Amino acid sequence: MELTPIQKEVLTALIGIYHKKEGVAVKGEEIAELIDRNPGTIRNQMQSLKVLGLVEGMPGPKGGYKATGKAYETLSIDTTEGKVHIPVKRNGELLEGVTVEDLHLKALRSPVACHSTLKMIGNIRSFKEGDEIEMGPTPVNKLIIYGKVTGRDDSENILLIEIEKMLTLPMMPVGEFVSSKLVLIPLNSSIQEASRILVESGVQRALVMNRDKVEGILSFKDIGKAIASGKLHTRVKELVKKDVISIESDESIYEAAKMVDKYNIGSILVTENGVPKGIVSRADVLKEFAVYSRA
Repeated sequence: MELTPIQKEVLTALIGIYHKKEGVAVKGEEIAELIDRNPGTIRNQMQSLKVLGLVEGMPGPKGGYKATGKAYETLSIDTTEGKVHIPVKRNGELLEGVTVEDLHLKALRSPVACHSTLKMIGNIRSFKEGDEIEMGPTPVNKLIIYGKVTGRDDSENILLIEIEKMLTLPMMPVGEFVSSKLVLIPLNSSIQEASRILVESGVQRALVMNRDKVEGILSFKDIGKAIASGKLHTRVKELVKKDVISIESDESIYEAAKMVDKYNIGSILVTENGVPKGIVSRADVLKEFAVYSRA
């Protein structure tokens, strides 16, 4: 279906606002304000879009407009359930209600520049030429793109960008970062006994166990803090961090990174079918990401 430029602009704005409002009907005045048009013009366009079967009117005080499935199909926007929101940042600021629908790379053989077009969902009118943009990670290959905006097509809701950097986040199983030896410290050990176990095992942290139950993780840093505060006769059970966050060994190192960041923890327990296998530290995770960011 061929739409006029103003019809595309109005329909794109409607979908963008509807997406940001998470399914709440959109007022004509909201569209008019966004695209800087007269409300009367919007009402006229909505009537023509209704006739084309692209827009539905929602009655009531909280009513307004919403796009039909045919509208999404006309604008080549996939409405498959379960689609992942891809984060977009403008000049370092995360934009709410804005995501990427499609990406096309251009000029791949150019030795000095690589360009891309990003088909967006949401309001992209804040973007200006020269703005920095960060997109990603994408759901499958965890691709992140950094670049600068070189243009904008409001009728198609497309950003033109010059890519400055692309990277794919590490996806190796977190189990590959775990040594085969899992060091255990009994819950009732003294900190002197715990220190000896860590030194003899050549590790910075170990799992604290009470029979077959995981009680927490203890590190040299925890022991050092206790000694510095004069708690020389403290036992492990008084120091152990009991909120243990775990991850299965076949999950990616990327998922482990998200977890240590979300819970602000120094290490994470790696399990295999629920059985403790080893410990991965925050430093291990960040080191792997540093290698990829330099690539």
